[in-house]
Amino acid sequence: MSPDEMEVSQLEAALNDFSPVTRQKALSGLGEMLRNGMIERGHGGNGHNLHCHTFFSYNGYGYSPSYIAWLAAKNGWFAAGIVDFDVLDAVDEFLAAARLLNLRGVAGIETRAFMPEFAEQVLNSPGEPGIAYHMGVGFTAGKVPAAARDFQNSLRRQANRRTEDIVNRVNPFLAPVKLDFTRDVLPLTPGGNATERHVCAAYFRKAEAVFPEESARIQFWSEKLQTPAEKIADLIGDRAKLEALIRSKTMKSGGPGYVKATPDAFPLLVKMNEFSRNCGAIPTIAWLDGGSDGEKDVDLLLDRHLAVGAAALNIIPDRNWNFADPEISRKKVFELNRIIDAAKQRQLPIIVGTEMNAPGQKLMDDFNCEALKPHVDTFVDGAALMFAHILLQPLSMGYLSDWAARQFADLAAKNRFFVALGRRAEPVQAGKIAQGMTPEQILALF
Repeated sequence: MSPDEMEVSQLEAALNDFSPVTRQKALSGLGEMLRNGMIERGHGGNGHNLHCHTFFSYNGYGYSPSYIAWLAAKNGWFAAGIVDFDVLDAVDEFLAAARLLNLRGVAGIETRAFMPEFAEQVLNSPGEPGIAYHMGVGFTAGKVPAAARDFQNSLRRQANRRTEDIVNRVNPFLAPVKLDFTRDVLPLTPGGNATERHVCAAYFRKAEAVFPEESARIQFWSEKLQTPAEKIADLIGDRAKLEALIRSKTMKSGGPGYVKATPDAFPLLVKMNEFSRNCGAIPTIAWLDGGSDGEKDVDLLLDRHLAVGAAALNIIPDRNWNFADPEISRKKVFELNRIIDAAKQRQLPIIVGTEMNAPGQKLMDDFNCEALKPHVDTFVDGAALMFAHILLQPLSMGYLSDWAARQFADLAAKNRFFVALGRRAEPVQAGKIAQGMTPEQILALF
């Protein structure tokens, strides 16, 4: 490794440090190298990922908001977007990094919410009727308006309470491997927003401390997880898979940490949509795979979401085609095509990504695969539209603004404008746009 390569490697590692000062210094150094040609920007074409969790909730690779922006810029992605569970802690850092690196950047939030319209049906949260993973996309700042702060704070409080309660229920089951939530779990995330995956990582570490000998640790996990010792022995060196087994056996349905979800543990979905809109973001439906009762009727699903304020759709494509069994893959692709067609009929923008919230998940979708290739333009249009919203929202001219409502005769015309702007413009050109311009004047700048 040459001195230059070593310096780049060290700076990239520093991007994932929990210290924001360290991350900022590293990003500045890498950005300068990119601008002066010491690092060549890749040519990613239409490649993008608009659903990347950061280490402010959980990233399977430990990536920070700055690292995700760097990863995308270095590889020449068309766009990148971050989303975290229950917090907006990453928004300012990511968007600043994207501007520095001249990357089309988008920021969002994800939570679980209760949708009374589907109180008796499972949606996209397995085994939990009426509970929906749901998003807001297109936030331009981590600081929200005063009227939205109580809701924002409640998301964080509810999430932390649910996670700490899991620890309290699992601790007796896994004794003598027991966690102190404050000491063992919260330090694993820079913003104190712990998730189930952080808890699994903490139990993994604690078991190593309590049972330093591998054979004793294998026996412990075998007994507690009711799994043959031979299988545990195969997993003991694969942290990601063992943590996944810990989560499955202790925190999901049937495990000691699981408590059946009740509506009062989550915000109403319509209130989540109001929060997103009040913050200038776009309420966004999260699609799973069409296999649940609530997702089987795609027309009913989308229309009910639209009725309570949704204005975009998020899909995680890799779980909608990438299966070794061709029959399973065929069924998943059929459902994928159905939801895309239904969204397009309603002029719903579609964004996609891989999540990155578990080790092994792709950094970017395979847009050249047979299942996704027909939809690439639709996905790029969605990314472009969201970026255009990011450009215009600070001027009170975003996708759901009063300005947009006045300027366009219908939703199709609005989408065409936002897509065209997002495809043409780059972040460094944002200063060209002035408040009050017409759509025609704005496009003429690019």
